[in-house]
Amino acid sequence: MSSQAATGERASAPLRIANVSGFYGDRASAMREMLEGGPVDVLTGDYLAELTMLILARDRMKDPATGYAKTFLRQLEQCLGTVLDRGVTVVTNAGGLHPAGLAQALRALAGRLGLSPRIAQVTGDDLLGRADELGLGAPLAANAYLGAWGIAHALRQGADIVVTGRVTDASLVVGPAAAHFGWARDDFDALAGAVAAGHVIECGAQATGGNYAFFAEHDIGLPGFPIAEVHADGSSVVTKHPGSGGAVTVGTVTAQLLYEVDGPRYLGPDVTTRLDTVVLTEDGPDRVRITGVRGEAPPPTLKVGLNSLGGFRNDVTFLITGLDVEAKAALARTQLEASLKRRPPAELVWRLARTDHPDADGQEEASALLHATVKDTDPAVAGRAFSGAAVELALSSYPGFTLLAPPGDATPFGVFTAAAVPAELVPHLVVLPDGTEHPIEPRGSHDPAGTAGDLPSLDAAVPAAPTWTGRGPTRRAPLGLVVGARSGDKGGTANIGVWARSDAAYAWLAATLTADVLVELLPEAAGRPVARHVLPNLRALNFVVDGLLGDGVSAGTRFDPQGKGLGEWLRSRYVDIPEELL
Repeated sequence: MSSQAATGERASAPLRIANVSGFYGDRASAMREMLEGGPVDVLTGDYLAELTMLILARDRMKDPATGYAKTFLRQLEQCLGTVLDRGVTVVTNAGGLHPAGLAQALRALAGRLGLSPRIAQVTGDDLLGRADELGLGAPLAANAYLGAWGIAHALRQGADIVVTGRVTDASLVVGPAAAHFGWARDDFDALAGAVAAGHVIECGAQATGGNYAFFAEHDIGLPGFPIAEVHADGSSVVTKHPGSGGAVTVGTVTAQLLYEVDGPRYLGPDVTTRLDTVVLTEDGPDRVRITGVRGEAPPPTLKVGLNSLGGFRNDVTFLITGLDVEAKAALARTQLEASLKRRPPAELVWRLARTDHPDADGQEEASALLHATVKDTDPAVAGRAFSGAAVELALSSYPGFTLLAPPGDATPFGVFTAAAVPAELVPHLVVLPDGTEHPIEPRGSHDPAGTAGDLPSLDAAVPAAPTWTGRGPTRRAPLGLVVGARSGDKGGTANIGVWARSDAAYAWLAATLTADVLVELLPEAAGRPVARHVLPNLRALNFVVDGLLGDGVSAGTRFDPQGKGLGEWLRSRYVDIPEELL
């Protein structure tokens, strides 16, 4: 075959990039299932969330040789031979806080298996040693979100496995695509298309029917993991292996596109992706095509995730059964607070969950839950001094007094915050398989503008939300009968994406579900800033509620500290829905 023909074939054939992990603790068999299910070119695994970085930071405090996701090693142990035999590339952020440690552990694993993969690592994200210099305080971990070009460089130099620290989740897809298709740093539309594909598959089975609002419409079973067939222009098709569980539909892909984002401009280290330009179309069974994605220059700063020790916390839950639930809860609260008066904790949060039902046939259905959470910088104050005081009320409090767990000690909790630093102050290094270090040039040398900026012509191309003109009768019914939702967290901020499945339903949704109405339906959001973003191409609205989740999952006192159920709570609320939509 001539080199010209080979180049043409390479440009026309998509790169099949698969995901085999959406979080630290995801299905261990996913990598093997992906390799056995059909052909793929690249395996990616996302192991890092804000809570994971805190977990890895605490691991590193105990043993400096750790700080990476050990489960990746167990996944690869049973698959490394197949990966190398088939020429499949592996790209993962499982390196966490110690990519060099994971690379070393991988080489040891390969040696035991008699294999010799070419392993590269991407570093530079760890800013802990420079935190004070950069004005970041004194965190346990400080990691900048690097982009895709270190990964791309390692692959262009022949690496079989690329291990990174903190890169953006989508970079695991953008890097291989950029390397394969030869994209330049200012190929913003292609890069943005790959970001959209990466964002869809980064959370594993959430793209194939997991956590899906309309799950009852499909035979979900145990969903297979997703594949993005990325093309040279950045467009893609999201799919899964034939015969694997789950479903890939416009709905499942829409849900994942809305997950943990804010406005139409999705900022990243390599490109600003315009989510309001994404177009989704069915492309056959379990195939959804992503086209039309436009990109703008990235911002001049990089996001930095900061995890700090917030103190110590403890929880007790009182079981309250039968009549007079409010009065019983008030008695328990008054008594416990009096017992703690000598040295009150810095924070004491009460939550009464009215899970009880009148005239119930079972005791559990007749019971409510009273939760008490304390936080303090002193582990003794938040420890047995608190939980023991609750136990001491056992024979002195409300009738039917019961605690759901024995007294426990306090546990440390972390606080997540985000900062921004100029991109040129963050090193981006690739350590190739031969041990040589290659710095990745700062973005400024490729991006004269250095800012996302406004592109009026692009803004004008984004459709406006349709106008609702219906005037027919309405029926009081759950919102979820006509819309789907997915929610999640970014530190203390909650994101709730809501989408409709027809133009008429979207016109009504956009006209009805304002930020004020959202607060009426979700009273816990009252008093907090709520931003609403309109995404007409996806028939979607995205709400960002600042501060609803406190200081992040580790420090949170809500019973759903990551806000995963907020969308389903919203769908369960009753509103007046036009009968023509039901």
